[in-house]
Amino acid sequence: MADICPICGLPKDLCVCGEIGKEQQRIRIRFETRKFGRPTTIVEGINDKDTDLGGLAQKLKSFCACGGTAKNGQIILQGDHREKVQQYLIRLGYPEENIEVQ
Repeated sequence: MADICPICGLPKDLCVCGEIGKEQQRIRIRFETRKFGRPTTIVEGINDKDTDLGGLAQKLKSFCACGGTAKNGQIILQGDHREKVQQYLIRLGYPEENIEVQ
């Protein structure tokens, strides 16, 4: 007998809870100039309870070939990588209409 998901009631192999969670998030990708004129890209709005922000930050840093960190519910990347981050999040399954680039 297959395990049943307690949230959606479907079998674990057909569970859609993760996809529904991704569709409900509003993600903001913004550009900010920090101290000494250093450009940074800040990603906000990703639910850190459902997603490992540290792991996602590591993947984004590798994809964008830059440094960065994940803290206080934000992912901070060094440099202007707004378009690359948007493309990567769409590839991960986040809907394009829920990603706001500023």
